[in-house]
Amino acid sequence: MSAALLELRGVSKSFLRAGQPVSAVDSVSLDLGCGETLALVGPSGSGKSTLARIVMRLVEPDSGEIRFDGVDLAAAQGEALRKLRRRFQMVFQDPLAAFNPRATVARVLDDPLRIHRLAGRDERPSAIAALLERVGLDRSLAGRRIHEISGGQRQRIAIARAIVTKPDLVVLDEALSALDVTVRSAVLKLLRDLQCEQQLSYLFISHDLALVSSFAERIAIMDAGRIVETGPAAKVIADPQSATAKALVAAIPKLKTGAVQP
Repeated sequence: MSAALLELRGVSKSFLRAGQPVSAVDSVSLDLGCGETLALVGPSGSGKSTLARIVMRLVEPDSGEIRFDGVDLAAAQGEALRKLRRRFQMVFQDPLAAFNPRATVARVLDDPLRIHRLAGRDERPSAIAALLERVGLDRSLAGRRIHEISGGQRQRIAIARAIVTKPDLVVLDEALSALDVTVRSAVLKLLRDLQCEQQLSYLFISHDLALVSSFAERIAIMDAGRIVETGPAAKVIADPQSATAKALVAAIPKLKTGAVQP
């Protein structure tokens, strides 16, 4: 594996439920290499999305260490954190919920260009047009509102917004689960192409082993807030060791050793 871009050590997070603490993430340790795709797979409620939000500094951990390119991410504040945020971005499952549905596509893509001072006012329209073309969309979509375009187009817009800052890490939280098979395959190809061009690292969160088997180099299986198994994707799928991994493999009757086309 290449040098670690993201390092998690003993990360934990609990929430109160009916006045009692409930552990969502329990002493998780993980590494993600530069240019690598690590799939975080587990059943619903296993803590995957909470861990993703901790990595993104959207949720603060109760304990543990998070280092991004050697920097203590939990300690970063203010301007230092703003500069770091350019380097890690997130694509959510439902961009219609993540974006203002009445905002135009141009506005959605203009915001990160403006906030991170990546382009002047006069330069931003051409930068937006180039971004749309880069993710396989016509530049004429810039004037459309988010709620007026298809789910596949919205997810491509979400990816365009994530890559506009030229990040090193993109966290994809069930980002393909709502797409049909044809659209999903096209978006996976786009993600692969972007990774090759920009040496992106992906933390790819899913409950679907069949989907990640053809996309990730490594898989980490998560259950009840803990990492219960990690390893090369082909090995975990061919010879699962944990009860959770075995159940996930068994839930996909057509899954066989080796790559499975999504």
